[in-house]
Amino acid sequence: MTTSNSLPTAAGAPPVISGKDAGKIARAAFVGTALEWYDYYLFGTAAALVFNRLFFTNMDATAALLASFATFGVGFAARPLGAMIFGYIGDRYGRRPALLTTIVMIGTATALIGLLPDFGSIGLAAPIMLAILRLVQGLAVGGEWGGAVTMAVEHAPVEKRGRYAALVQVGSPVATLLASGAFSLVLLFPSEAFDAWGWRIPFLLAFPMLGIALWIRLKVEESPIFKDLLAQGETAKVPAFEVFRHAGGRLLIAVLAALLGVGGFYMITTFAVSYGSNTLKVDRNVMVNATLVAAVAQIGVTFVMGRLAEKIGPGKVTMWGGIVSAVMSFPLFAMIDTKSPWMITLAITVGIMLIAVAYAVNGALLTELFPAKLRYSGVALGYNIAGATSGFMPLLATAMLGISGNQSWGAALILAIISLLTAVGGFFGERLRVQDKKLVTS
Repeated sequence: MTTSNSLPTAAGAPPVISGKDAGKIARAAFVGTALEWYDYYLFGTAAALVFNRLFFTNMDATAALLASFATFGVGFAARPLGAMIFGYIGDRYGRRPALLTTIVMIGTATALIGLLPDFGSIGLAAPIMLAILRLVQGLAVGGEWGGAVTMAVEHAPVEKRGRYAALVQVGSPVATLLASGAFSLVLLFPSEAFDAWGWRIPFLLAFPMLGIALWIRLKVEESPIFKDLLAQGETAKVPAFEVFRHAGGRLLIAVLAALLGVGGFYMITTFAVSYGSNTLKVDRNVMVNATLVAAVAQIGVTFVMGRLAEKIGPGKVTMWGGIVSAVMSFPLFAMIDTKSPWMITLAITVGIMLIAVAYAVNGALLTELFPAKLRYSGVALGYNIAGATSGFMPLLATAMLGISGNQSWGAALILAIISLLTAVGGFFGERLRVQDKKLVTS
């Protein structure tokens, strides 16, 4: 690990971490993150299959789909604000209270979406309320991921941070399995039943899932590194301001490194599902089921890349993941254009596996770009600025279909660009990694 470019770390006695507890903490972070992403991914699938028809019914089909994706993008726009709010709490008062708050917010907002009347019942109030709840989701997710990986990494021995950070990332494919699986089941209902009440079931399941995740998170101890900062009186007063002022270059690298994991994922899932079902007229179940197969493959890739990051560095893994994803962007969308269920499933699976290379090590790389006193805010801001930027990619790709005559080259070009930007982030990120003060493992 390189330290020549490190920001100063706190002086004082080294904090004690328990290698025995590291796995337990990482698993708790994983469970909470899986719920957060389940809630978030549900909205993406519903934006492609439900909201355009039931909440924007006063528009033509293309305008309704664009409006649905715009509402989807609102959640991403709110994420940097959530990162600032919960980054302040996490760096000033503790990682634990911030994470407990985020999980309650997003679970409640998601379940309430399942109770919303549609446009036919209350008119314009329906999409307005939908946008507000999406905003709440975005604020909560803005603080969730950064806190979860920070907790997992700060409880782990330095030499094992890659695997524990990767465990948190497994929450994403597990959430995809849960969200896509739930939608696959309710899509088996007759169309009338699905539109009337079936689509609501996956959202309402957020209530019992929230109870389980909250119970697990309440057992999690505060980060030993944060406790040490608190004891030394070295917490940041306004952490987000200090990130922009003292670590702006690192923040930019974090944004670049995270672009592919967020934007690429939604290009291969949310946009591809919409493109396949609405433009290519492929059966919706084919598109949704392809994401299920891809999610299973992503789990394996994530674990392998987490271990590889411990050997060669997360920045190098990120760089090569970005390069290969860029090379494969056009071939992947060409495979989807065949309309063959097998080729579509293969394309989405390979696409997600490639994106997972960089995504798997996002936690390990981003947490080591910032010193401990700015870590929650720095990681959350970097990841969620990337999210705010790339969350509108499905909207942009959909708009480009009109320019390209419903051809997929515009979407492939977007994916290639963000892949190369992430490769740049990985290249420089590896050279900017910092070390915490010496840790003692019990």
